[in-house]
Amino acid sequence: MDDWRSYDGVAEAYERANGSRFGVVGRDLIAMAAPLPDGPRVLDVGTGTGVTATEAAAAGASLVIGVDQSTRMLAVGKAARDGFRPVAARAVDLPFRDRSFDLVTGTFVLNHFAKYETALFDMIRVLRPGGLIALATWGPGLDELQRTWRGLVEGVVQETMLEDVVRQAIPWESRFSDREKLEEALMRSGLTRVRTEPAAYRFTFTIEEYLDGREASATGRFVRSMLGEEGWKAFRERAGAVYTERFSDPLNDFRDVILAVATKP
Repeated sequence: MDDWRSYDGVAEAYERANGSRFGVVGRDLIAMAAPLPDGPRVLDVGTGTGVTATEAAAAGASLVIGVDQSTRMLAVGKAARDGFRPVAARAVDLPFRDRSFDLVTGTFVLNHFAKYETALFDMIRVLRPGGLIALATWGPGLDELQRTWRGLVEGVVQETMLEDVVRQAIPWESRFSDREKLEEALMRSGLTRVRTEPAAYRFTFTIEEYLDGREASATGRFVRSMLGEEGWKAFRERAGAVYTERFSDPLNDFRDVILAVATKP
């Protein structure tokens, strides 16, 4: 991959790991935004392979558009999901008129923006007055599966370099794992009726599927870029051996998520 920060080179791995799993988060996020007008117009920002966008369509939206800057992620999503309508664009410069949508969603995307305030501004711009924004972020803490991955990565990447990788790719991960800070950011952006709810999920993966997900993560993309394809293949094999030794296959991955909904005045 020319730029490790891009998802283009890991789109297939992302879909294998998350395509059938993150839908439940998108479904809960859309349900939390209810009641919506009949046949709402929905924009899913940072849509990836279209998981939440597909859930919005299933919930009765008259128009659903998924936006992402990774053209490969969009192509994989379009091949995997009937009716998925992707648009390649950056969230900080959405190619839509003001007041075009009833609901704007973003699942695990707010952490990624260098300037989240700018992204929120444009997401709010395309909402009609009274429209809703619904966001999901990861909750705090690392579980044993994540700590094991972290240990493997630290075996090939210096800690200071790893910290820089996280700052570049997901600069607000720690901030928005805190409900109060997420609520504060939404209120400071001018939104009203801000409410958040904690949610807990159990995702079941085979070890290979879990490692696909780790490959698509910020640290996975960086390590793959740094090691090259042969080095990455050896790293994946070693990671598989470690997970097989320590855990039962399939894995149960328990994750905390924060769901947030707010209204445009």
